[in-house]
Amino acid sequence: MNGAQEDREYEGVLEKVVFRREENGWGVVRIIAEPDMTPITATGTIFGVEAGDRVLVRGRWVNRDPWGPQLQMSSCLPAKPRTVQGIEEYLSSGFIRGVGSGIARKLVEAFGVGLVDVIEKGPERLTEVPGIGPKRARTIHAAWKELHEMSDIMIFLQSHGVSAAYAYKIFTFYGKDTPRIVQENPYRLSYDIFGIGFRTADRIASGFGVPKDSPARARAGVAYALSEISEQGHACCPLDGLVKKAVSLLEVPELVVREAVEGLRQEGQVVVEEASGRPYAYLAFLHEAEKSIEEGLKALMETPSRIAVPNIPAVVKWFEGTYGMELAGEQREALAAALTEKVLVITGGPGTGKTTLIRGIIEIVERRGKSVALCAPTGRAAKRMSEATLREAKTIHRLFGLQPGSAHEPGDEGRTLSADMLIIDETSMVDTLLFSWVLKGIDPGTTLILVGDADQLPPVGPGSVLLDIIRSGLVKTVRLTTIFRQAGESLIVVNAHRINKGLMPHAGDGEAGGDFFFIHRENPSDVLDVVRELVANRIPGRFGLDPFRDVQVLSPMHKGLLGVENLNLELQKLLNPEGRALTIGSRRLCEGDKVMQLRNNYDNGVYNGDMGTILFVDPGKRIMDVDFEDRIVRYDGADMDELAVAYACSIHKSQGNEYPAVVLVLHTQHGIMLQRNLLYTAVTRGRSLVTVVGNRKALEIATGNMTKAHRYTLLAERLKRLV
Repeated sequence: MNGAQEDREYEGVLEKVVFRREENGWGVVRIIAEPDMTPITATGTIFGVEAGDRVLVRGRWVNRDPWGPQLQMSSCLPAKPRTVQGIEEYLSSGFIRGVGSGIARKLVEAFGVGLVDVIEKGPERLTEVPGIGPKRARTIHAAWKELHEMSDIMIFLQSHGVSAAYAYKIFTFYGKDTPRIVQENPYRLSYDIFGIGFRTADRIASGFGVPKDSPARARAGVAYALSEISEQGHACCPLDGLVKKAVSLLEVPELVVREAVEGLRQEGQVVVEEASGRPYAYLAFLHEAEKSIEEGLKALMETPSRIAVPNIPAVVKWFEGTYGMELAGEQREALAAALTEKVLVITGGPGTGKTTLIRGIIEIVERRGKSVALCAPTGRAAKRMSEATLREAKTIHRLFGLQPGSAHEPGDEGRTLSADMLIIDETSMVDTLLFSWVLKGIDPGTTLILVGDADQLPPVGPGSVLLDIIRSGLVKTVRLTTIFRQAGESLIVVNAHRINKGLMPHAGDGEAGGDFFFIHRENPSDVLDVVRELVANRIPGRFGLDPFRDVQVLSPMHKGLLGVENLNLELQKLLNPEGRALTIGSRRLCEGDKVMQLRNNYDNGVYNGDMGTILFVDPGKRIMDVDFEDRIVRYDGADMDELAVAYACSIHKSQGNEYPAVVLVLHTQHGIMLQRNLLYTAVTRGRSLVTVVGNRKALEIATGNMTKAHRYTLLAERLKRLV
């Protein structure tokens, strides 16, 4: 074995995984090779196989002092057993549901080494064995066939430069169609497989011999560039900007890129539209979404309301008497408009009475025998809405039937929401696509009330729907500015409004009962120490809050010592250092961890920003269960990279959520992210306690910086045409 340099092939049982680096799958394993049961130490990429599995390995022998000869693997794949012992061990492994050691022994005794041929070519003969009926025979045949297909496909992918980790994900997604799909268009991988971007797909395509100036490559690059632009929050992009970005990405002449744009336009994947003498490029589905918003709002506003409330002044007087409060002028205006307008926007900061108004509007409408539906973009926001109104509120996805396994789209027959009034809370975080689904899914006779804070950050997804609707002037908008007396006693509320006006927040004096504090630390390491102490000890000890459930750390950035990623590493070590864990890339997920979903997963019914707790981890099977409060979701190797530890999260990701306690990390090392609307959004996430930790200069910069990242969208222009 020692001196041979040519590739060798061995089959046997993977006895032990000595070491595995989860971020790239490289590891050291011990294999018992057949037929002479020789132990082999092998190194290389391993994925999709575990201790006890049968494997087929290829590689060449190298001498690694002081460890001696090792097989340097080029591939390590699941293998079909060929010996009687191997067949029995495989069938007994639990890989095939309903087949245990007893059945496996009977099969081997009946057919011996010929069992493989029986399973592959004549599975009906398996019924000759007592205890095996036609259904179980078909199950054994299908599982055996799947193993064979998986092995062949993994070899095919790895031979074209696909890593074992990505090969496993690709096979899980495409199944037996993998070779055809990958050969026809390797760039589909960047659209279909989460975690594979254009650059990875481009490298794979290069392995298939796709030339650099290929039209298919150029179209894929342009589509990817436009997708990246949409992920930054833009619904569209000036065509010249898209071309410049794609030229840089692809390193090809501009003419090739412009031809690719035209090709995508003809294929219907991209739409180019001119506005104010300038061409803009859209991904087709976002263009359709913007147009459907225009059409949906037009239909709503042209259809008479089913809510008729005479004598509005008397209703306002009843409201004030019932709730024991005297409304400010804009609050009276909002209440009256909700009962007369077909579409209405109510916007305002914390403490301005939005929740009280919603409660009153619901009660007035219901007293007239009309129905009201309530929803919000996230599960937490919907739960908070339910608690405030004492009525059921759902997420937008669930209200309109966008649930796991649903074959319906909003607006399909049987999916139209027929409530007389729909109230959407936290509308500032509703993106273009989600709002288009809302308008497709409601009856034109429904009165629509959009409630939100227009001064918060725009949604994580593309577009700025609430701001565009307000800017267009199409829909009546009432801005609430008067702070109710009780809310005015909270420094969180007072400081949120001060920040919004560009004024420095007041800091608490440290006395019991305060709800807003600023802790100055100049050195970033000292900031980190304070955050750890606050979350683990001081806040739980003084306020009786749970560090997992009640305390949320926020940061403007992901990278750096005070970025989300490092904060999560530090807090995980502090709060949940032990327990069964899985490592996904650079992330370690443990039982008991607080986690966040990073993208919409309609199959699992979890959405970008949803937060949960890991209940169970099986490192061997690479599965975990996550509790999202209203349901438990099973994750496996194909979708676990959609999760991230969430003791800390970005301010953007916190939108729509409210936490009992917020610890905000703010330091000058956060640079350009120190913006007023970012600070304002972070402060308004805290319900009972907000503690800012950092240096005063950062707080001054953020308070004074009105810079807002511009978002490309033509929705406001479309709606202005309807005014």
